[in-house]
Amino acid sequence: MKKIVLILAFLGLAILLAVGSLSRKESEATTLMTLKQRYAKKPVPSVNHALFPSLQEVFSSPQQVTAACIACHNQRHTEVMESNHWNWEREEYIAGRGVVYLGKKNAINNFCIGTRGNEQSCAKCHIGYGMDARGKVFTDSTNIDCLVCHDNTETYAKAPEKGGAPEPTLDLRAIAEHIGRPRRANCGVCHFFGGGGNNVKHGDLEMSMFEPAAATDIHMGTDGMNMVCVDCHQTEKHVIAGKLYSLASTNQHRATCEQCHTETPHADEILNEHTLKVACQSCHIPTYAKDHATKMFWDWSTAGRLQDGQPFVEEDSMGNHAYMSIKGSFQWANKVTPEYVWFNGTASHYLLGDRVDDTTQALVLNPLHGSYADVSSKIIPVKIHRARQPFDPVNRILIQPKLYADKQGEGAFWKDFDWSTAATAGMKDVGLPFSGKISFITTSMYWPVNHMVSSKQETVPCAECHARTNGRLASLTDFYMPGRDYSDLVETGGVWLLILTLAGVVVHGSIRMVLALRAHRRNAQ
Repeated sequence: MKKIVLILAFLGLAILLAVGSLSRKESEATTLMTLKQRYAKKPVPSVNHALFPSLQEVFSSPQQVTAACIACHNQRHTEVMESNHWNWEREEYIAGRGVVYLGKKNAINNFCIGTRGNEQSCAKCHIGYGMDARGKVFTDSTNIDCLVCHDNTETYAKAPEKGGAPEPTLDLRAIAEHIGRPRRANCGVCHFFGGGGNNVKHGDLEMSMFEPAAATDIHMGTDGMNMVCVDCHQTEKHVIAGKLYSLASTNQHRATCEQCHTETPHADEILNEHTLKVACQSCHIPTYAKDHATKMFWDWSTAGRLQDGQPFVEEDSMGNHAYMSIKGSFQWANKVTPEYVWFNGTASHYLLGDRVDDTTQALVLNPLHGSYADVSSKIIPVKIHRARQPFDPVNRILIQPKLYADKQGEGAFWKDFDWSTAATAGMKDVGLPFSGKISFITTSMYWPVNHMVSSKQETVPCAECHARTNGRLASLTDFYMPGRDYSDLVETGGVWLLILTLAGVVVHGSIRMVLALRAHRRNAQ
């Protein structure tokens, strides 16, 4: 009878476990099915702009198009003019500084360094027209560029070095009659080419993402979910969710995986436990720069060399610029394994004029905060871009050089190839002192990797992190990880637990055998 009860109990437990496993898998499948159904329904425009009389005109300037937009979409311009896409700055809190206005106006990077004094060139990726150093564009609503985000013809283009003005040959009427919800091309024309070329900055945002395969990005793949940027980067009153980590200091208004997939997206509970300390991207983006190489190192100190008095360009084996007279030397890589850091969503930033006291270590321009002990921190994958850039060794501050000018003789490095005049003009533009001395300092900048998500079949295998040597997380040493770390206490304790367990089984079994033998003898008597 006891045997039958035990067998039934075992079968009942097995059934419960199987049902629980199936229900978890069914729940996961239901969640994914719901998401697929949601994004399979592509938005259909409710308005045909070609029928509006106000757009059936010949526009002699892009500002006239903006005026026509505002006439119907009244007050939208006030929303745009309060956004960081317009102002190139936002109010942020930085630990140790307090509340600051942070953005392209005052943050230094280690690509083209900064925008101040170089607005004519940099404003090609501004959502306005006519930007200049005086900031006039920021106060005139007719200078808002509605078309750069809402053009659905995919023909709209900004002119180079014209302060954000469009190409003069565009048919503004045809474009204005075909506007709508932003597409990948609207976002990508700037975000895929930041830093002066395809995939220079991010590593996970580049021109293949205009029409990517699912193997490149499982969400945006045209042969898969076919999602667009604004599906995740949702917008309210022209404020777009998902602040750029390299230019944001607070953990607010982010676009996250969990907003769709929840905090417990897996059927396997051990994987769900990982999400407490491991970001989704760490497992689901095993490599970035999948299709085109990304820039990993930039050496400004070699810039300025000329051939026969003229600037020149050299290319590497992948067809990327290895050297440019105007910018220096570069190193590129593709199919890159990320580096990993702890991140709690907050960061600090090097701003124009900050003093550098220790030049023996690489200056981190945007330290990402976090640690294992911080309950808000998770392990995230990052691209770390390293560089050598101009530095004033007397004042001990990074130099913001003047890079662009219309013609020679205005001090711009890209025209005159003279570091001294470029530094003098650039530091004057930003109102900072310049000693006349120039050296070059090593810097690094962290770019979290959030795109180029792989399918679940291509996620990072467990053994690539839980490895004794050369694992993906080898640089994170502030916590104990099974399979990677060795502890005398844990290892010795584990051995003794096994010995004691086996000893307990043997002793218990022996006692049972002795008692059973005695009982048998008594019954035999």
